[in-house]
Amino acid sequence: MLDLLINNGLIVDGTGNPGFYGSVGVEGETVHVFRGDLAGIEAARIIDAKSKVVCPGFIDMHAHSGLVILAEPEHHPKVRQGITTELVGVDGNSYAPFTSHEDFVSFVELNSGLDGAPRLPGRWSTVAEYLAMFDNKSAVNIAYIIGNSPLRIGTVGWHDRPANEVELANMRAMLREGMEEGAFGLSTGLDYPPGSYAGTAELVELAREAARLGGIYHTHLRNALGDSFLDPVREALDIGQSGEIPCHLTHFYRRITHPGSARQLLDLVDSAVGQGQDVTMDCYPYTYSSTRLLILFPQWAHDGGPLKLKEVLRSSEGRERLRREIRPRGGSFNELWLTYFKRPHNRKYEGRSVAEVAEIMGMGEVDAMCDLLLDEDLQISYVTPGPNLPTLPDFITHPRSMVGTDGLLVGDYPSPRTYGTFPTILAEYVRDERSITLEEAIRKMTSMAALRLDIRDRGMLRDGMKADIVVFDPKTVKSPATRHEPKQFPVGIDYVLVNGSIVVDRGQHTGVLAGRALRHGRAST
Repeated sequence: MLDLLINNGLIVDGTGNPGFYGSVGVEGETVHVFRGDLAGIEAARIIDAKSKVVCPGFIDMHAHSGLVILAEPEHHPKVRQGITTELVGVDGNSYAPFTSHEDFVSFVELNSGLDGAPRLPGRWSTVAEYLAMFDNKSAVNIAYIIGNSPLRIGTVGWHDRPANEVELANMRAMLREGMEEGAFGLSTGLDYPPGSYAGTAELVELAREAARLGGIYHTHLRNALGDSFLDPVREALDIGQSGEIPCHLTHFYRRITHPGSARQLLDLVDSAVGQGQDVTMDCYPYTYSSTRLLILFPQWAHDGGPLKLKEVLRSSEGRERLRREIRPRGGSFNELWLTYFKRPHNRKYEGRSVAEVAEIMGMGEVDAMCDLLLDEDLQISYVTPGPNLPTLPDFITHPRSMVGTDGLLVGDYPSPRTYGTFPTILAEYVRDERSITLEEAIRKMTSMAALRLDIRDRGMLRDGMKADIVVFDPKTVKSPATRHEPKQFPVGIDYVLVNGSIVVDRGQHTGVLAGRALRHGRAST
């Protein structure tokens, strides 16, 4: 007897092939697909999926859940939009391996505006220990990629200087050990110190090491490089080519501040692919960007780590220099909205712009940010206009593109992409605008991402695959999340299964924690 039978639905199996009507059975953690007569097939529970789509669980190629999910394992914002697997450790900012717990604590503080600083259920230092924290302790599966920041911290330290040969050898060894323990490759966030202190040659050497073990290079571009437009992409492609490694450009889009066209960016990708390079990307369907407030502060201010950074924020000389150099990303200080305050007396600033907060505090914008960062232990986030909205379809529908939320799970006013990325693509790009077919959209959300990560037992509905499944209503699915009201769950996502267990049942979370850590190169049992 089957544990579950999903009948009468339109099965879109994740391959990109046309959907077909049939039934999906679940036995333990395994999928069975049925066409035609079901005589003799029994199940403990039957779900009628008439007028619904049945498809593989969605895979988020850019998630900032690596710490928060350990404190909030039900993971409502993600699993309720159909996400069953997330890639964490992105932007070069991962949380293993660490050779010093003191360095780990400092790094969590530095990066808290991006990934949060929750109370953690235990301690770890290695990748193996970190991955063990997730098995049957979270609502979704976790795939992990190693950021170059902990590699640098464990060898070079917190300083802005090139790695010597011994340090580089140690970084390669740390990366190799972490991948042997289950990581999927190397990530970089080349706007985020201390990982951003790595030069191109250093990253090529690390990429080569990851390539030897079948990993990928997943990169947040060095957006301050050269012309700040095409040169960051060229560097990433050079690293991928020289490192002989698949190159993935994460949260790839045309910024509203870019001087050129979306076509120029995509032409670089197309040209590289045409020359035989393995290049992919991910994108989200919102015009709002978000990250830690500290990204506005220049590289020199971070040199030496969080303690030195705080000295800069306190000093009159440091502030004078910061006033000259700091500029808002995207729009203006009037369109840079702050969130994630833990001090009660600062909660009044939630959702307000830097300009508005500075006026309330009676000082300039840079001084206001410095004071707040010191008071909040560096943990503030912000939301601002980022992607150029009219050009987003060019990226989302591109043949080498898949989907990543880049969703921050902190603060009262995160970007709405945290709650609505996948349903928005289904609602707007598939149903309303018809800019992409249902089958192709689901392929981008499922098998394309699984193949990118070399996860071979997920991403498709086929006999013997793992039972990560979404059932949704194609006529009603949408996300009501907005910038002003971002914490709104999608509608039309009726059922979500993770490893054969129902985590979302008729739109409601069951509390089941069926996720596990997926380890590269190993079966996910």
